[in-house]
Amino acid sequence: MSIIYHLSTMKKILGFSKPVFVLGVVSLLTDLSSEMIYPILPLFLANVIGASTTFIGLIEGIAESTASLLKVFSGWLSDKLNKRRQLILSGYGLSSVVKPFLALATSGWHVLGLRFADRLGKGIRGAPRDALIADATEPSERGKAFGFHRAMDTVGAILGPAATFMILPFFDHTYRPLFLIAAIPALAAVAVIIFSVKDMPRISNEAVKNIQGSKKFDASFIILLGIIAIFTLGNSSDAFLILRAQNVGIKPLHIPILWLFFNLIYTVVSVPAGKLSDIIGRKRIIFTGFIVYSACYAGFAFASEWWHAWALFGIYGIYYGTTEGVIKAYISDIVSAEVRATSFGIYNFVTGIILFPANLLTGWIWKAYGATYAFGLGAVLACIAASAFALFSIIHKRSKLAPQF
Repeated sequence: MSIIYHLSTMKKILGFSKPVFVLGVVSLLTDLSSEMIYPILPLFLANVIGASTTFIGLIEGIAESTASLLKVFSGWLSDKLNKRRQLILSGYGLSSVVKPFLALATSGWHVLGLRFADRLGKGIRGAPRDALIADATEPSERGKAFGFHRAMDTVGAILGPAATFMILPFFDHTYRPLFLIAAIPALAAVAVIIFSVKDMPRISNEAVKNIQGSKKFDASFIILLGIIAIFTLGNSSDAFLILRAQNVGIKPLHIPILWLFFNLIYTVVSVPAGKLSDIIGRKRIIFTGFIVYSACYAGFAFASEWWHAWALFGIYGIYYGTTEGVIKAYISDIVSAEVRATSFGIYNFVTGIILFPANLLTGWIWKAYGATYAFGLGAVLACIAASAFALFSIIHKRSKLAPQF
């Protein structure tokens, strides 16, 4: 029985295979937990602990980049053992356990350690989870599947800030009790994995060749990584966007609602963008996303009124919706199935390791020269990445380095 036939006969929920749907629920619960914390964490660091923008950049840079070292190993191990579930469970479990300890943090270094552990969990689970989504989806529907996963992820990101907005007044707008409450949906996500997530049947080498050819990695994947590295150097932590919003007049109480608005736009765009990429091709959607990002960061560079922040966070949601899931679907298209998790691990490693200098650079430029120059750098680098991706797309189409989806 071919893997394509197996996928086509798999039980579906709302038009998606069961593994894709269940992992969407897991991401919804996890992001509900994380996004209860994330929008107010920069405010907690700056206003309660007294951390500088440079130190906030250091926290985000170390947390993301150091944890990225594990992403390649996690992806490689998942492919080597052809096991996804154990690593997914371990990663989500670690992230869930450390969240309530933020309530005890009294210094920036405490937050740094906890953020590192949280991102370490993400590093363990990310590549195997994305590989399982691709394993459980027919190639012609991967854009839709990854778009759905990102949408479910973002529904949680909508509910999280909404919950924070409603909960904070009960605790006189103090943050520590919120960190304890946020652990509840994270633990629920772990329970869903334990009872509902299973590995896909092993894919034979013959099936792999029939689906995607004999090459494991080719030039298209390597070039894509280089372009993404350029883009990521200007793609600093969203914590800086939150601080910028406060800088132009958004009150701390309204930050969670602003973050909810961003995630609402992200959710609405994700599935249509994924479906469109299945029809017209991934590259056009990715290029559009890079251009939207460049325009958004240019706007943040010159923002001066509170309503500018609302408009720009909406545009930022469009960028995320058009790129996050589609890039992952595109990677699934251009690499062999037998190294799928490894490929996602390498992709996550490249983006994660570049985030370290990106965050430090943004924090330093902001402190030394101001927000205009800090966000202006991101806009310029995104333009360079978009131009390089356009050139890559033209060459790629002519040389037919990889299947076109």
